[in-house]
Amino acid sequence: MVAKPKKPRPDFPLYAHASGQWAKRIQGTLHYFGTWSNPQAALEKYVQEKDDLYAGRTPSNGDGLALRELVNHFLTEKKSRVSTGEITERTFQDYHDICKRVLKVLGKNTHVESLRPIDFAKLRADFAKTHGAVTLWGDVSRTRVLFNYAVANFNTRVNYGQSFAKPTRTVLRRLRHQKPPRVFTAPEMRAIIKAAGVQLSAMIYLGINCGFGNMDCALLPLSVVDLPNGWVTFPRPKTGIARRCPLWPETVKAINAVIAKRRTPIASLDDRVFITKYGNTWEPKTIRDNPVGKEFTKLLKELELHRKGVGFYALRHVFQTIGGQTRDKDAVRAIMGHAEDANDMSAVYNEELIDDARLKAVTEHIRAWLRKTR
Repeated sequence: MVAKPKKPRPDFPLYAHASGQWAKRIQGTLHYFGTWSNPQAALEKYVQEKDDLYAGRTPSNGDGLALRELVNHFLTEKKSRVSTGEITERTFQDYHDICKRVLKVLGKNTHVESLRPIDFAKLRADFAKTHGAVTLWGDVSRTRVLFNYAVANFNTRVNYGQSFAKPTRTVLRRLRHQKPPRVFTAPEMRAIIKAAGVQLSAMIYLGINCGFGNMDCALLPLSVVDLPNGWVTFPRPKTGIARRCPLWPETVKAINAVIAKRRTPIASLDDRVFITKYGNTWEPKTIRDNPVGKEFTKLLKELELHRKGVGFYALRHVFQTIGGQTRDKDAVRAIMGHAEDANDMSAVYNEELIDDARLKAVTEHIRAWLRKTR
């Protein structure tokens, strides 16, 4: 009788079965992967099939589209769209993070055609372990973009089932109402502006005067700011929606102060309003890197005004909340660069431009709120 061979190395995942094959018990069932004489081939078969076996699926025969192949094609296509300016680097990073999570949970060698609703339910549950409902909504949306890409480009099929749904808008609204308001009071805003440095002060003014977010400030070109007449005309980078906003005298003064002390930037940033002290951009390099937000949060902590979930982007909430008191939602939306709701047919058919007087009425109302002492 031939003696059973020892494992080729200590971490070899299979054991020598009396049948003459390398084997492993997975999910209570014994599986065989090849003869004792060729442990490398057995290992390769195990690596190829293990994701399916642990998930309770029948291993594929090697034909079809593996998840790692889908992800490579998908990310390559999305990266090309960054180069053409169709999507931002941040959006690409979002897709990259989702793909990494999909491969980890479902297995890089898993074939798309073999995925079942139970697999997508498992993936959603994994997202939910670390993400709240709002982030989960984006996780599911981006995952569907990935697999819809497979359907459109590789003629494959995907069955999500009923469990891989985004959180409902009712759930999102309920959770939003449970959170503390993401706004500042007028006295808090005045204290924040007073304590801010030259560049951050101007950014804050743009946040409450025009509803600008972090990226709006980071990318703002000099060429779109008409300081003599007090206007900024700058499409929102996130949506591409045109925006036009009247500037307060205080905002004009703050931007002029920035320009007066502006460092000489690197050549590609000649037209940026805001340049760091090193001559670089304030634009985030990765999704988790937010220079404007970091500076704003640091200031809030110094003033003991910091609250979880309330950062620079809360200035857009201030603009929306106080500007909305004018009851001119179209003018508020025009300044903020909001895209129309696909179900709002009145917005689809309404081609009327918002006149300057209405835009000024909104911003002057917010200015009066900011200056009000009681």
